[in-house]
Formats: sequence, C-alpha cells, structure tokens
Amino acid sequence: MDVRLTYEDGTVRIDADADLAPDALPPLPGVETDPRTGTGRAPAHRYAELRRALRVAGVSVDDRVLDASDRAASEAELPDALATDYDLREYQREALDAWREADDRGVIELPTGAGKTVIAVRAMVDLGVPTLVVVPTVDLLDQWQRELEREFDAPIGRFGGGEQRREAITVSTYDSAYLKADGVGDAFEFVVFDEVHHLGGEGYRDAARLLAAPARLGLTATFERPDGAHEVVADLVGERVYALDVDNLAGDHLAPYDIRRIEVELTAEERERYDERQGTFVEYVRDAGITFSSGSDYQELVKRSGNDPAAREALLAKQDAREIMMNADRKVERLAEILERHRDDRVIVFTAHTDLVYRLSERFLLPAITAETGAKERREILERFRDGTYSRVVAANVLDEGVDVPDANVAVLLSGSGSEREFTQRLGRVLRPKEDGGRATLYELVSAETAEERVASRRR
Repeated sequence: MDVRLTYEDGTVRIDADADLAPDALPPLPGVETDPRTGTGRAPAHRYAELRRALRVAGVSVDDRVLDASDRAASEAELPDALATDYDLREYQREALDAWREADDRGVIELPTGAGKTVIAVRAMVDLGVPTLVVVPTVDLLDQWQRELEREFDAPIGRFGGGEQRREAITVSTYDSAYLKADGVGDAFEFVVFDEVHHLGGEGYRDAARLLAAPARLGLTATFERPDGAHEVVADLVGERVYALDVDNLAGDHLAPYDIRRIEVELTAEERERYDERQGTFVEYVRDAGITFSSGSDYQELVKRSGNDPAAREALLAKQDAREIMMNADRKVERLAEILERHRDDRVIVFTAHTDLVYRLSERFLLPAITAETGAKERREILERFRDGTYSRVVAANVLDEGVDVPDANVAVLLSGSGSEREFTQRLGRVLRPKEDGGRATLYELVSAETAEERVASRRR
C-alpha cells in the first residue's frame, strides 16, 4: 500500500506510506496539507478524481472511503438486484448513455414532463449501489418516496419533513442533506440531485461538497443560471451531458403547444404612476453609472441602499413600477375573457404576487395556492384539481417547480420574474401528453411599453 484514502467529516483524508518518495504522488485535485495531522485532505466531492489520478499514476491505494464495514450496523442492506418496469424512450436512453459515458457524472437537461425521474430510476438499477436522492421541497420528497417505493421492493429512507431515517436508498431535501452530509457522506455511492440548479445557491453547495459519492446525476429543465452559478454545479456534479428543449419533444413525447402573447395597455392612472416611479429608478442608476451588465451591479445597488437614501428610494421606485405593470387592471379583464373561452379546459393561472392571487380567487372563485397555503390544504386543492372537482387554480410562484402538479392544458402567465427558467417551468406544467392528443396553450399577458414588454421580447 502506497496511499490510504478514508472519509472524515466531509473530506477525504490521504495518508501516504512513510517510505513513499515525495515526488511519487501525482498532483492531486483539491488536496491540501492538513497541519493537524500532516496528511493530505480534499473535499469529499473530489473523491472520484482522486481515485482516477492515483490509478493513472500507478499508485497502490488502500481505499476505505466507502468501506461498508465502517457504517452503522443498523443500516438496511440494498436488495441483491434492483429492477424497474420502466421502458426508456429513445431520448431517455440517449441521455442515460451520455451520462454513463461521462463516467457516471453530469447533468441531464430535459423539459418538465419529459420523464427525468424515469432516467434516474434506470440509473439506480444499472448501478445497484446505495443511493441518495436530493430534492428542493417536501412535496418532491413525498413524490420521490412514493415513486421509489412503487418501483423497488426495499424500504426507502427519508431525511426531511419530520423524519430522519437512513436506508440504502434514501430521499432528502437539500436542507436536510446539507445538515447531515458530513455524517453520511460515505454511506452513498450514487447521488441524484433533482432540480440541480439549486446547487448553485451558496447555502446548498456544501450538500454536494461533503458527499463522497463518485456517481452523480443532476436533473433540471433549466441548467444555466443568469448569475453564472451553473459553473459551480458543473464542478460539483459534472458538466451538462445531454439536453433537449421543449420544441425537440413537442408533438411526439410532449403535447404540441401554442404561445399567445397578449399586450395590454396600462390605464391612464397606472401609466402616470408607472412612468413616474420607473423614471425615478432610471434617473438614479444613470447618474450613478450602474449599467446592470452583470448580476453584481444589482447587488451593488442593494448595498448602496443601506446608507444612501437616494439608492433606497430608487429601489422602492423600481418595486412600485414592477407591481404596477405586473398587476395591471386590464390584465384581469383579459383573464376574464380567457377563462370564459376555456371554460371547459383545465387552467392554471400564474402570478408573482400573493395579493393578486387572492384578488383573482375572490373575483373568479378560483382555488388559490400561495406560500401561505398550508401543506394539507395545498395537497387537497391539487388532488381536487387532479380528479376534476376543480378545473382551475391560481398560484403565486409556488407551482413553478418542486410540486407534483396535475395535468392542465392551459396556462396563463399574468406576471413573473421574466426569467427564461421561470417561463420554461411554467410552460412545462401544460406539456404532458393529452389523452385526446390535444394542444396545450400558454397565454402571456404583458403590459405594453414597460420593462415587462422588453423582457418578453428578448425571449422571442
């Protein structure tokens, strides 16, 4: 043995044989000398790279990082052979093959409704190793647990939603994975990150860094982030290895669809208030030389607002202008026409503001879902939408991702952040194939001659 690898508190410890010449080891990714022990140490997510570098250099390794004998005796064993009844579609097989060819690492980008979960389950069967699935919400935690219990004759562990139970196959929220990763980082050889773009957030990155799992699969409908943090995801999970967009699958594997962009005019009163508030914001950033050429420019403005009253007023003015254009009265009037036109369809209305959700709910008698809606009530509303008791629902952001939303064929976007990710996620909510082969329709209501119109135009 030339080198011993062990897992310690979210790191891989590298102990070299005393007789090993100092220049015998190749450069090792992420390794630094630990002054406390005199050994090398690297973040656990570098484990696969360390193994590869040592193997290429012909170094003899005593690898104990994933040594099952060191794990808790109470851990349930993985069944001898996992199996699934899923038949992969051609593009799903291509995605899985691309991931396998990338040494079981990387991100698969497919639209909502394209069956990313199916690919992950197939990968779990192919690898047959202890697996951790990490998801952003408790709703997805429940969804994945149900799916895996149906597929595998094995207990499914759970970190999150009031439970902390580890099994050979375990599902976890990002929050729980972050809290528990250094203690269970050697227990799983495969980790699946659903909605993997969340890993770009500063608070969640350690959930991936502290896990030693060499096999890593990221799933998302929207990989790239406007802040560039997808580069962090690529380092922690792997590069994007396969991607298809909605247009690649619509008509064959997803419903064919139409996007109808409707411009509405602000009322005279709204126009006057919008121009005044937007003008205050534009004047300040122009005078301050802020160009918003990068995400850091906005952060700079936020910092200034802490001690500069004019900067604070500019931010408040921008917020007021956004609310005016997003919640314009004539959007509500056009929504009434759309709901009448689609009275026999299944409709989801998306907004950015909770107040507007309640206003629409009261006017049109729509079941409402917001961040304030309790988990039980939200499940009941969605179940009634699923079984046809409700044919319409209005929501503020919370149905964009991380929730098992029943099939609908019409989406109405009254307001949102304007990001490509949000638009794609909301479109995906109506793209699951219809039993009658019908088309899906997405309406986007945009206030004319506002920043909202410019953002919408850039997506065309």
